[in-house]
Amino acid sequence: MGLNTVDKTEFTFSSKFRLSDGRYLAYKERGVPKEKSNYRIIFVHGFDSSKERDFLAPQEMMDKMGIYLIQYDRAGYGESDPNPKRCRRSEACDIEELADHFQLGSKFYIISNSMGSYPTWSCIKHIPHRISGVAFVVPIVNYQWPSLPGNLTEDDQRKKNYGWMMRIATYVPTLLHWWVTRKSSTSSTNDSKHTYFTAKDLELLKNVPGFQFFNPEKLRKRSVFDNLCSDFLVAFSKWDFDPLELSNPFLENGQSCIHIWQGCEDKFINLKLQRHVAERLPWIQYHEVSDGGHLLIYDTTICEAILRSLLIGEETPLYAPKLSN
Repeated sequence: MGLNTVDKTEFTFSSKFRLSDGRYLAYKERGVPKEKSNYRIIFVHGFDSSKERDFLAPQEMMDKMGIYLIQYDRAGYGESDPNPKRCRRSEACDIEELADHFQLGSKFYIISNSMGSYPTWSCIKHIPHRISGVAFVVPIVNYQWPSLPGNLTEDDQRKKNYGWMMRIATYVPTLLHWWVTRKSSTSSTNDSKHTYFTAKDLELLKNVPGFQFFNPEKLRKRSVFDNLCSDFLVAFSKWDFDPLELSNPFLENGQSCIHIWQGCEDKFINLKLQRHVAERLPWIQYHEVSDGGHLLIYDTTICEAILRSLLIGEETPLYAPKLSN
């Protein structure tokens, strides 16, 4: 597709639309107007997040390339209605309905961040014919995927933590709600950030005013907590498919249109597991940011590289993985 020339502009618009099951989904449009766009992208946010957590691609680049970007609140987040029947398939259906509502065409791109990866894997599984390409940014790895070798997870404390939280959230969610609100109330914001994020992450957060993680005021609301539990349980419970057994949905094209971007210092994601995913699925283009943490979407340089590799196939030697480490 030839690139249109797009005048530099600031285009942002927020609203809601009604899904087929009656729920409302909130969204925000960014980039150039859709009718002037060359590329149409849906951004899928992660855990305890919303459409207001921008994918910080440079505006000038989005204007020049003609990028139209939709950021939406997943079910129960922000201004979107909760989905009491949330599952991996329902999340993919929300994305497809979003694309159809905005008439994005027969195919569109997806960029997902962190736990927004499970709706995106579901899209690859259930609606691969609708996808032009995918960029997973610091995607979660579910310890219950059958193909994961046990020797990579046996000493991983995160696996034990997730297992503990899964059991408590399933059987005694009231106890978990009490513990989470108490812990978040007794810990300072800075202490929490230093626990979960790297020095590079914290540097990037200086450009993101108002960033909050596990906000005590929000967590006291049982509806907010219940939605977080629902999202977490769907993400880390047993799936109805194993992503590591998927075949290349773009096999006919003879090229890979799916990318994973991972920060080597990420405190949330086991780097060895992410590398194993890339090795098991050689049709995925794998990129590593050597000094990167979990907040790659707030690094404008990385966001630009993500877009260029996804949309025009630009090589990124600077982010080639050093698998010998």
